Formats: sequence, structure tokens, C-alpha cells
Amino acid sequence: MDQITRLISLIERYCEVTGIAEATLSSRVFRDGKRVSAIRAGSDVGVRRMSMAVQWFSDNWPGSADWPDGVPRPEPIMAKEAAE
Repeated sequence: MDQITRLISLIERYCEVTGIAEATLSSRVFRDGKRVSAIRAGSDVGVRRMSMAVQWFSDNWPGSADWPDGVPRPEPIMAKEAAE
């Protein structure tokens, strides 16, 4: 599974669990309501933006939802800060 496919898996699962629209999620994650649709249409995502997006999902993932299989999850930042 490539990085874009992993990101799309996170987007789809998050929207499914929370019931929010992809454009709303796109605004929250990328500060651009059209970014997710651009990614779906083949637009690329830089390494820093990808890393930031996956971290956003990890930090904001609903506790009752399973993280998608095959997608490595970074430790949530809040959990790291609480441990220090």
C-alpha cells in the first residue's frame, strides 16, 4: 500500500466514523477544503504535508474507532506530552 492509498484510507475511515464531509475534513487537516479532492484526482502530497496529515489523524482519531489496517500510526502528540 503506497502513502497516498494509506492517506485515503485514513480519510475515508475518519469520515465514516465521524460523519463529516471530506471537504470539511480537508479544511481541518490541510486548511484547504479542496485538497482531498485534488489528492483523489492525482495531485501529489509533499513529505512534510503527508507527515503532518498522518500526525493530525493520530492526534484526533476517535477513541471508539479502529485505525485502518496496514497504515502505520505515529504516537499521538498529546500522549507523548503527557508522558514527559
